Amino acid sequence: MTLPRPDLAPDGSLERDDMEALQREIADAAVFEDDFAFDPAALSNPLATASSPDEPPIVAGVDQSFLTNSEGDQDRALSAVVAMQGGEVIERVHAVTPLEIPYIPGLLAFREGGPILEALEGLSVDPDLFLFDGSGRIHFRQAGIATHIGVIRDVPAVGVAKSLLCGTPREDTENLPAGTRVPIEANSRVDCPDGTLIGYAVQTRQYDSPDRYINPLYVSPGHRVGPETAADIALALASSYKLPEPVRLADGYADEAKREVDETA
Repeated sequence: MTLPRPDLAPDGSLERDDMEALQREIADAAVFEDDFAFDPAALSNPLATASSPDEPPIVAGVDQSFLTNSEGDQDRALSAVVAMQGGEVIERVHAVTPLEIPYIPGLLAFREGGPILEALEGLSVDPDLFLFDGSGRIHFRQAGIATHIGVIRDVPAVGVAKSLLCGTPREDTENLPAGTRVPIEANSRVDCPDGTLIGYAVQTRQYDSPDRYINPLYVSPGHRVGPETAADIALALASSYKLPEPVRLADGYADEAKREVDETA
């Protein structure tokens, strides 16, 4: 497809200052409120939407794995995409591309964005929503990988991260009951006014035990999704596991595809 904003595509050859400047452009272009055509409530009841006159929304999960060379260094990214509709997997695609730069906190999209864009080109369906294993607005410059790819393709996107990159929870996030959400607000590490709501800590699952607990996910809007809706979506799609199902399946598919690549190498 023709990218709506090819000028914002991640370029690993840029200097760090230029990468950060590009991220600020992306944040300025991002829409951190709901701007999509489907009812998010449809995601929590796929059987009902499957029998309704309207087509259920297509949701794609995106995750990454990495391949190593003979010296044991990571030199390629494997980007995996799993598209679901009405609770069923309808397509899986992946792409393997060289890595241009090492991992640098806050600049993940410049390492993984190109491989992801190439994998997305392989999709024959047109998802209504993308969920990324990574951050959206919970990011130093409000431009995590979900925001970066969401803006480039101008698609609704949500970031689902396992750890908090920046920002401050408004309440304690330890041992939360399932279904709880805690607002994450901007602090001095984020390029927006302190106290701005940039996402939520979302407790999708929890152990029924006082001796151990599951940490929350850190969910934030990427593009064309508001923070409350992003949290709603994460809870609705985390059916039996901590991760929302499209991201969980993309994670498993990334590992599966990686084994296949290793076996044919």
